[in-house]
Formats: sequence, structure tokens, C-alpha cells
Amino acid sequence: MPSTTAPAALLTLYDREMRRDARPEGPDDAVERVGKVVRRTAPAHGWNGVVWSGFASAEEAEAAIADQIAHYTSRRLPFEWKLYAHDEPADLGSRLLAAGFTPGPDETLMAAETGALALTTTVPDGIRVVPVTDGAGAGQVAEVHERAFGDDASRLRRQLLDALATTPDTVVAVLALAGDVPVSAARMELTPGTSFAGLWGGGTVPEWRGRGIYRALITHRARIAAARGYRILHVDASSLSRPILRRMGFTPLTVTTPYVYEPARWTGGVVGQDAQERWPSHRA
Repeated sequence: MPSTTAPAALLTLYDREMRRDARPEGPDDAVERVGKVVRRTAPAHGWNGVVWSGFASAEEAEAAIADQIAHYTSRRLPFEWKLYAHDEPADLGSRLLAAGFTPGPDETLMAAETGALALTTTVPDGIRVVPVTDGAGAGQVAEVHERAFGDDASRLRRQLLDALATTPDTVVAVLALAGDVPVSAARMELTPGTSFAGLWGGGTVPEWRGRGIYRALITHRARIAAARGYRILHVDASSLSRPILRRMGFTPLTVTTPYVYEPARWTGGVVGQDAQERWPSHRA
């Protein structure tokens, strides 16, 4: 079933609700509007970075880049400038690169209206989907993430635990189990006061791929989002997940690129690097 809203209108709504009017994600999370920038500042294990910018000139962009580096460096926090392909100026990515940022892989922002999706995918035989509500479940989500993507998921586990403890109504995390063995995991972030629910972290361990578990977890989360009154799902899709999401009814809106800045920090009088794994949100 096709979406009833044009992609350009969905992108405009996303830019307004999820970027320009971004909200704190927890009690230790601060969203600030500084000039033409909206930024998020959180504890070291949280997501720190720029979620929106609206520059009228290259000079504004240069000044804002320097300001954000100063802000996060003073707090000894690595941070991400999440760049969208339609952000201005057109060479903003090059300016971030010149300022010392490191770009990550491009991903595609995709969206779908929950009412336009055919939520008919069933859980494969031998698999059961269970909610994650405690530390044991969060540990299993981290285990799946590490096996699926090869990343250190210790920060993911801590952030998921924080969300479950402080803002449980804004996060849905699920595991797919084969018997008692976790073989896939995913989460959904619900943003109160907006139209959007975000699909994040979906991954299946290699030996269980190609059996429809990923699609089943998308359907599972989409049903929950619809039941809670969220009209639109969004996801930053990799090249592997894009074809599946397209077949399910998701529409590409734009391309995103994470630019990461890691400031030097003082450790016993020696300048080192405060290496930090990014919050692994850029997988459906």
C-alpha cells in the first residue's frame, strides 16, 4: 500500500519535528538551540552531537563548526555532526572534513506511514519474539549486536539500560530467540509529541540471516508504533537493509553521513584521544 504523503512533505516534517524541534531523550540529556545549530549534550556514554543546522552562508557555517568543537572539547566529549544531503551550504561536509571530522558510511533516511504498511509478515517457525525489560535482556541485545556487526556493544547495553530505567515509554527493545538462544535484536525509539518512531539497531547473527527474522521484527515494531499512535516510522538504512525496507513500503527521503570529531583530552599531563564508539543507531 503506497504512502499517502509525498516524500518531500515527509522530509519537511522530519526536519521540523525530529531535528529543529529535537527534544531531550532523558534526564541527563540537554538539547540546546545555539544560533543556527541544534545540538545534544549528554553523558560520555550517550549520544552527543549536532542534529540540525540552518546556515545562510559559508561564514555562518565556519563559525558554528568552530563553536561546536569548542563546546564539546571543553567537556572532553567526542561528538557527531549528523549531516543530511540537503543541508546547506552544499559543501558543509567538506568543511567538516577540513575541521578534523571523520566521515562514517553514508546511509539512507527512509520513512513509511504505519497506516500504509501491509503488516502481514509472520515470525518464522522456531522463532519467538520477546520484549527486553531488564539487564539480562539488554545484555543479550548487546551480544547479538556484537555478533551481527562486529562492534563493541558495551555502550549500547548501558544506554539501553538507562532508557529502560528512566524513560521506558520511549524505547521498545525486542529479541528473537531460537529456543533460548538470541539470534536477532532490534529497538524502536518513540519521540513523544511527534509523529515519528525510529527503528534502530536491527541485526541478525550471520547463521540466521535470510529467514525473514529482520522483516518480522520490523513488522512487530511497526504494530507497536501504530498502537501507540505514532504515524510515521523512520530508519537510517544501510545498503543491505534498503531493498528489504523498499519492498515493505518504505520511501527514501535523503542521505545521511555521520561526521565524528574526537577531541584530545589530558590524562596525567599527556594529550591522548578519548576514543568513543558511536551509539550504534544507524542500522535498522
